[in-house]
Amino acid sequence: MLENFFKLKENGTDVRTEVIAGLTTFMTMAYILAVNPDIMSATGMDKGALFTATTLSALVATLVMALVAKLPFALAPGMGLNAFFAFTVVLNMGYSWEMALTAVFIEGLIFIVLTFFNVREAIINAIPLSIKNAVSVGIGLFIALIGLKGAGVIVKSEPTLVTLGNMGDHTVWVAFIGIIVSGTLLALNKKGALLAGILASTLVGIPLGVTHVEGLKLFSAPPSLDPIMFKFDFSKLFTTDMAVVLFTFLFIDMFDTVGTLVGVGAKAGLLDEKGRLPRAKQALFADAIGTTFGACMGTSTVTTYVESASGVAEGGRTGLTSLTTAGLFFVALFMAPLFLMIPAAATAPALVMVGFFMLSPIKNINLDDATEALPAFITFLMMPLTYSISEGIVFGMLSYVILKVLSGRAKEVSPVMYIIAAIFVLKFFM
Repeated sequence: MLENFFKLKENGTDVRTEVIAGLTTFMTMAYILAVNPDIMSATGMDKGALFTATTLSALVATLVMALVAKLPFALAPGMGLNAFFAFTVVLNMGYSWEMALTAVFIEGLIFIVLTFFNVREAIINAIPLSIKNAVSVGIGLFIALIGLKGAGVIVKSEPTLVTLGNMGDHTVWVAFIGIIVSGTLLALNKKGALLAGILASTLVGIPLGVTHVEGLKLFSAPPSLDPIMFKFDFSKLFTTDMAVVLFTFLFIDMFDTVGTLVGVGAKAGLLDEKGRLPRAKQALFADAIGTTFGACMGTSTVTTYVESASGVAEGGRTGLTSLTTAGLFFVALFMAPLFLMIPAAATAPALVMVGFFMLSPIKNINLDDATEALPAFITFLMMPLTYSISEGIVFGMLSYVILKVLSGRAKEVSPVMYIIAAIFVLKFFM
């Protein structure tokens, strides 16, 4: 049944590989179950209810990705988008969290319409192949940075922006042990190397005081959604501020999702000869439905997760990978303390290893053509430096259009690319 539905042999995979890949993806993104409630509770929203909303929205969106798009990508409330929700819209601009939830809900509905009319898919197909390959590389650098930062290997520095952390810190030790375990198993061509690194780091972290198991409960009932579910405020619907908030949510989510789908798809070898992702429309429906459902439950914008690359790196190629991840989100509803026990230092090794894997598409970039190579370089350079997938795409695509036009090769740029470039320029002024 699984073979026929997901076409495992046709995609060069099997049930065991897909399940391990789905488990690995879940383990590398399970942190969102702790981080999203923590960030959004700063607005006054109930933290327990936020945990349930986060888990349910991830479960539903990933299930749609698995059964409709049949792709190995998982979804959850997006990092960055949740911070914009809490710290900009609510705490800085002074709006209620109910108003912010309303903006997310409207965003989801707009995305459903844009996806239905193939607008988002047209944008994906319009991105040049060199930029698509660069997005994969950029995502790799970006998530490696996230992993190293989460483990304290890289820390903030006033004079140099970033610097090396305290090498005597136990979280750093835990991360490096996981990297060594995963790296060794990879060198030996063993399956499950990334998952083994996570598990090894988590266990080593117990005696070192990084993994906390005191009073650990295995099962617990999900907290009630009543404090935040369907709490919308449409009173600011036709205001300029609502338009600005809505545009920002739309923009960030649009290109974070597009970037992740293209980048991880390139790494998985899922793109066709023209650089197009199969069933892209169905994949985009997953995050549109997830965002709309998530807003109803009481959480911020749902997007495709870059950590899906960890499952792809373990061999995940079909929707069975994401189905496994969705199943684990369901389990997480009732075993929250156990999953939240895994420290960031234990997921860091997987993120660093995935960053390494994501570099391979750089071989497909024509480095002898400056109009292709330079925009690609700008794309993957800006992602970690701006801490944003979408900003990397913005600078990469703008530089692509500018260089092609100024070098007399404007005909190589599609009409959709010109429209996208114009929107990007407008975005800077807004």
